[in-house]
Amino acid sequence: MKLIEVQNYDEMSKLASEIIIEQVQTKANSVLGLATGGTPIGMYQYLMKDFTQNKTSYEQVITLNLDEYIGLDKNNPQSYSYFMKEHLFNHINIPENQTYLPSAKSVHDEEAGRNYEKLIESVGGIDMQILGIGENGHIGFNEPGTSFSSTTGIVKLADSTREANARYFTKMEDVPTHAISMGISTIMKSRQIVLLVSGVKKAPILNQLFQTDVNENLPASILKKHPDVTVIADQEALSILKEKKGSVFS
Repeated sequence: MKLIEVQNYDEMSKLASEIIIEQVQTKANSVLGLATGGTPIGMYQYLMKDFTQNKTSYEQVITLNLDEYIGLDKNNPQSYSYFMKEHLFNHINIPENQTYLPSAKSVHDEEAGRNYEKLIESVGGIDMQILGIGENGHIGFNEPGTSFSSTTGIVKLADSTREANARYFTKMEDVPTHAISMGISTIMKSRQIVLLVSGVKKAPILNQLFQTDVNENLPASILKKHPDVTVIADQEALSILKEKKGSVFS
């Protein structure tokens, strides 16, 4: 994994946007794997700013999101479908029929995951996948203990994940218990991966990611086996790692 140290969230967001813009300008029909949550919002803001100022075109781009809650209508403000429209899709020139999120009718919809896998394969796979990392080491919604061979499917959210996402909902009871997520093996098929890590709350897990061996109790650790991963982390996220002797900074 290549680690890029930046000063703060804004610098991380700007650099991530520049990497995406270069990808799209180099390959107009790029397939981008996108993420939701607080971490990529700044990156999306920079992409929108670039589109307004420089007219970078997304007319041929295809996007595939990592995950979606089960039980929320796509027009629900807390759904990831709504999130993506609000934070990116409605502000650039990407055709709506080229933007995809996994979708499951219920927690028993086993066909949904297989359909998303077929979709990813049909568009030629993902050129660049953007990831965040959960405080427990999850990528996508692949919680600790998930098999590295997992493909897209229904997942039960860990209590810690639901608690972390509760800030987006009126009350804890409203936070969905399940989601549909790209599997770990699905993510690993991406040709390039960019992992964004920001804030002091992510410092313990980022330290753990670099200091421990690959194991399924830390889902993100599998990224060490990918040939092209760039980690962009700010000072707060790196605060513990930089203190450790024998770390990647020594």
